This record gives sequence, structure tokens and C-alpha cells, in this order.
Amino acid sequence: MTKSLFLRRRALLACGLLAAAGVASAQQISGAKPVSLMVPYPAGGPSDAIGRIFATPLGRELGQPLIVENLGGASGAIAAQKVLAAPADGHYLFQGSPNEVILSPLANAAVKLKAEDFRLVAPVAEAVMVFVTRKDLPANSVDELVALARKNPAAPLNYGSVGIGSLYHLLLEKVQLQTGIKLNHAPYKGNAPLLQDIAGGQVDFAVLVYSTAMGTMAEQGRLKVIGQLGAKRSELLKNVPAMSETRELKDFDYKTWSGLMVPRKTPEEAVQRLHKAIGATLADPGVRSQLAAQTQLASAPMSLEEAQKFFENETARYRDIARSINLQPQ
Repeated sequence: MTKSLFLRRRALLACGLLAAAGVASAQQISGAKPVSLMVPYPAGGPSDAIGRIFATPLGRELGQPLIVENLGGASGAIAAQKVLAAPADGHYLFQGSPNEVILSPLANAAVKLKAEDFRLVAPVAEAVMVFVTRKDLPANSVDELVALARKNPAAPLNYGSVGIGSLYHLLLEKVQLQTGIKLNHAPYKGNAPLLQDIAGGQVDFAVLVYSTAMGTMAEQGRLKVIGQLGAKRSELLKNVPAMSETRELKDFDYKTWSGLMVPRKTPEEAVQRLHKAIGATLADPGVRSQLAAQTQLASAPMSLEEAQKFFENETARYRDIARSINLQPQ
């Protein structure tokens, strides 16, 4: 082999290796490999609906298939742990909320993950939380509910939640600290049975995410929706007073949200690409209307820095409530 032929072949080999490396790098963050979106609850629920609304348009923005996976258990922590155990290359997204990544480790001793294990790429949806009562409870506003609880402390009102350490449990424990009232807690295994028992009169009230089913039951006179959490009325529920309109809980401003997250070690390039695609998906009018049909609002756009600050603030405020009520992992 002549020297010139040898050098030519070596140059071609080097080009080939560089091209292969470029393809591998591209595939690591954006190639044809499908992206999995892990929903931490079974199919058919509100979380699953959000995931499926996003699946097709987000996959289109990414230029690759997006597959929704459902995995329930341990208040969403099993699904969260599966995402953390997967390669942190941007191909595994977790659809998380305060319940799974912030509160679950505070309430369940078996859950070893922590909020800092995740990076919030962007919040995607917000839901309205409301005070909902049995139909014959003699209180038609949140102020009247607090007054009723004060009236007979020897026979406390009972409230339901979806479990100790859940968002709804912590919020009503916070209400007790802020107002000085005493309530009895009745834990349930899910929203549906709790809502049915409120309608049946077995439970006095609860704080829950507003849903179409709840609205229908209220219209039928089977229960009452007397107030919504948050500083102002949601555009999805304009006829129900906000907390800023009360005397007792004027500064009680909370909302529940869902966001798309990745493991903390995911490369910055992959995170930026996901963030751009999620932002474009949130701007899609079809996505926004489908979320509204599920009584969810599309989240306002945030930069990556704003999303990080938001996540840190949410983590701090819920951990503070947990400390204030001496919540112990069980």
C-alpha cells in the first residue's frame, strides 16, 4: 500500500468515526428512540388524561414517538423511582406533582427518593382545589364552615382526604393551625370513594380538586362547593368565591399542578430541547382546550430558571407545613 493511499484510508476512517460519534450523540438526546412519559397512576384518571393530551403534540415537537406508561402504587413513588433508575438521557419523563415528589417521601418511610432528585422542566397544568361539603352541612361559605367548627369543639367536624401526608391532608391541617379549629381526619384510598361519601353524608367536607363529576353532583344538589383555594377565582369556576374573599383564610393561596420532570443528572442540552418542545406544546390551542375540558388550565410559560425556582419554593412550603404538624413517615 502506498503512503498516499494509507493516509487517504485513515482520513476516511477518522471521518467515519466522527460521524458515528455525532449520530450517537444526537440519538442520546433526540434520535428516533421513543420518549417514555411515566404517569404515576392507572389509566383512566385525571393524571392519565393530562399525559395523553400531551403525548401526540409533544412527540410531534420532539420529532420522535412519545409513549405514555402508567404505573401506580405508593402514592406515585414507584413510578418516580422507575424514572430515576432509568438512564438520565432525556428519554424518560416523569409527570409529577407535589404529591409524588415532595409529599410522598415525607409521609412514607419506604420512599427513599427526594424532590432534589428531579429537575422540573416545566409545569404543564393546574387544577382548581375547592372546599366541598355534604349537602345539608349548615355552612355555605368557608367562613361559615370555620364558624361552625368553632361552635362545638367537643364534636369536631370530620374531613376526608386521600391519605395521611397527601396534599389535601396537609392543607386542612394548615387550616386548623391558622384558624385554631379542631377537625377529625378520615383517610380514604382515592378521590372517588371520598366524593361519594360526602354526597352520601358520611363525611362533612374535604378539600379536593374540582372535577366535572363534582360539578354535576353539585348541580344535582347532592353536595356543595363553597370555596376555591387560591388568591383569585379560576376562569374555570367563576361562580365560586376565592380565599382572598374570606375573612378567615384571606392569604391561603394554594394550587395543585402537574409538571414534566427528568432526573437531576439529565444533560443540559436534552433538558433545553425538552423545555422548548413542552413550551410549544403548551401554546397549542388544541392542547389548551382539551385541558380545559378536563377542568385543567394550561400552565403559564416559564424559563428553566423560573421553573427551578418555582419547584424549590413549592418544596420548601410543603416541607414547612409537614414540620409544623409534626408529620412523621410511616
